[in-house]
Amino acid sequence: MSLPEVQLWQALRGRQLEGLKFRRQHPLPPYVLDFYCAEARLAVEIDGETHAMPGRAAQDARRDSFLMEQGVRTLRIPARAVLDDLASVTDHIAREARRQ
Repeated sequence: MSLPEVQLWQALRGRQLEGLKFRRQHPLPPYVLDFYCAEARLAVEIDGETHAMPGRAAQDARRDSFLMEQGVRTLRIPARAVLDDLASVTDHIAREARRQ
């Protein structure tokens, strides 16, 4: 896991975020989700610098579309946001999880 993923996992693990259970590196073939909350049907993806590369936006859109077809919403968070303001990121995740 990257540093932003490690930091976010420390904030999500053990039901620390409003009692929600998150899994890391959760398989949903053909993909593996960075973090997944089954109760909220929410995938949280941490997007690092590679997501700015040519063609990557289209790949991400296909993946997000596939997940939506499976009933899973995707929340994409820039890695820099995790490093800069973890509290705001976890607040955003909690709001999205409650939104269902």
